[in-house]
Amino acid sequence: MTRVDEYLQAATRENTRLSYQAAVDHFEVTWGGVLPATSAQIVRYLADYGDKLACSTLKQRLAALAQWHRSQGFPDPTKAPVVKKILKGIAELHPQQSRQAKPLQLAVLDTVCQWLDGEIRLAQHDPTFNGLATLLRNKALILVGFWRAFRADELCRMRIENTFVHPGEGMTIYLPRSKTDRLNQGVTYKVPMLSRLCPVSAYQAWIQHSNRVKGPVFPKINRWGQSAELSMHTRSIIPLLRRIFAHAGLEDAQLYSSHSLRRGFASWAGTNQWDLKSLMAYVGWKNMQSALIYIDMQDPFSQRQIESTLQQQLPSPASPSLPVKQSTELLVHLSVERFHARVKHQSHLIKLLERFCLSPHGMEVVDAQRGHYRLHVTNNDPGELEDIIDDLLQQMHTLANDRQCMLEVQITAPHSGKTWY
Repeated sequence: MTRVDEYLQAATRENTRLSYQAAVDHFEVTWGGVLPATSAQIVRYLADYGDKLACSTLKQRLAALAQWHRSQGFPDPTKAPVVKKILKGIAELHPQQSRQAKPLQLAVLDTVCQWLDGEIRLAQHDPTFNGLATLLRNKALILVGFWRAFRADELCRMRIENTFVHPGEGMTIYLPRSKTDRLNQGVTYKVPMLSRLCPVSAYQAWIQHSNRVKGPVFPKINRWGQSAELSMHTRSIIPLLRRIFAHAGLEDAQLYSSHSLRRGFASWAGTNQWDLKSLMAYVGWKNMQSALIYIDMQDPFSQRQIESTLQQQLPSPASPSLPVKQSTELLVHLSVERFHARVKHQSHLIKLLERFCLSPHGMEVVDAQRGHYRLHVTNNDPGELEDIIDDLLQQMHTLANDRQCMLEVQITAPHSGKTWY
């Protein structure tokens, strides 16, 4: 592998590469598709699996196919408006509720650690038993994962040389990169020392037993109790946790996953008066929507909140008012290429697009080359705005196809950062 190949490979995370390759293989081998593909092929592929796969899975498959076409220098067929419309139809006809891992409650964490402590004591008094290292590693993994609300990949990327214990206070964990650290600037996480269920004590006991000064914090361990130089794989964390929980006596062990540690801590913090801002800062969530996925509300049906105000006097109803139209600013960037030389110059198509598609929405030309435009779209709500943009993209692509031209168009809403293709 050349240095260029190494850098290109490093630019994409391993999990992303594997999932993208699996998606491309599914399209080509399992379904029988041909690459490069057309938008018609993509639509048939989605239709065949619309009632079998979740929308999130289908979107991941489309992202993989889009990346393949871009990397090979081909037009991206997944950006055609008809592809977006069929995805919208699949979501409408086959709605699926998102599945979430069962949060690991503090009492359950205590039960699991008590079982591990018992097994550790037995192993320490049995010189013929080779499982002590595994037990110590597993206890440290669970406690660090819970109190630091780590994902499985963050646990697997912890290294001894980047983990420092501060006696009486806690320890710091430096990760050179993480899922939310797209610039690879590195993040240092702090873990507190606790009087019970202490992650720092569990980490120290494990590292002292392993007698290692560098390498992964949570390595693979063979049946003889020997640590490997490689870290555990993220995919092995879920079955490992379920085995531990089952051995600890949890009847619903199969409902837990690696996200149970993260959700469990978020749930515990929420019930102990952590405000959302502090919780987001501690865990590392960048937006509120990500945080709310993991937090279980104390009053999920809002019963107490509603009951507490039922006896209060209802306010007088406000006079009905007509919905106020709002104007949303959109930035449009488009480029046109002819299918062959006999087609009229693309400037003719651009004039048609300006006249029939963009001008009705208050078009302003931003640059001299007429590739960038500003629109002001009148709408009642985000749903109507989506429909207007869908229709606009459909009109533009239809006009381009009728003129035997290939159109690439990108519409961005500066106020929200959302982009349509």
